[in-house]
Parts: sequence; C-alpha cells; structure tokens
Amino acid sequence: MIMNMAETQTKEEAFTLEEILSSLKTVHRLILWNDEVNTFDHVIHCLMHYLDYSEPQAEKIAWTVHNDGKCAVLEGSFTEMEVYRKILKQEGLTVSVE
Repeated sequence: MIMNMAETQTKEEAFTLEEILSSLKTVHRLILWNDEVNTFDHVIHCLMHYLDYSEPQAEKIAWTVHNDGKCAVLEGSFTEMEVYRKILKQEGLTVSVE
C-alpha cells in the first residue's frame, strides 16, 4: 500500500561544541553589541518593550553600548537568553549569549 504523505521541512539550528558546553553554565548573559544600523530610539524602544527597562535605564544601556561597544542587558539560563536573543535579533539588533 503506497501512501502520499506531505513532506515537512524542518530548519534545525546547529550548535558548536563550545556553544553546547557553555550552555551548561548556570548563568548566561545576553550581550547587546554596537552597530552602525540601529538608531538610539530603536534600541531604547526594544529594551523597554521586550526587556521591561524604564526609559532612563534603556537610555543608559544605549549609551554604554555606543561608548563601550557592548553591554550585558540580561542574565539567566541559556534557554531564556536564547529566546530573548532571537526576539531582539528579529528586531535587527546585534546580540549574542555568553
């Protein structure tokens, strides 16, 4: 008996050994990086909307990123940081998890 089944395409994200080993740490940091694309207003909006920062806090972070090149904006489990990384990445921000 032959059955026609719809093929399902699944996109998998590959992780390096270093990323897997680092995910075993208990505390990870979400790092926001400086770039030449995003405006201060957009960065501040994203920090307030997704990470629940107040406007003064978000402004301070934006200036730290601008002056220092990066800033840790959140700490937590690897899984939690990955969720926020993906959200902020979709908004066009340059972010990573350490």
